[in-house]
Amino acid sequence: YTYRSPYFAISQLAVGANVLSSTVRYYERRRLLEPTTRSSGNNRMYDCEMLERLLFIRSAQHAGFTLSDS
Repeated sequence: YTYRSPYFAISQLAVGANVLSSTVRYYERRRLLEPTTRSSGNNRMYDCEMLERLLFIRSAQHAGFTLSDS
């Protein structure tokens, strides 16, 4: 049996959306994303909803929208 957490670390979220971890942190500063919870070591943890939101933001940017349009 292998335990699989329902949460992603920032690096896993970044890989899932094909962006850099620094991009995720930037979107957090812009208040477009927020960590779902924190690990026992106080690391940011994200759920599937945050991955979907990040993918949506990226697809909107590819469609020509800018962050100032939000």
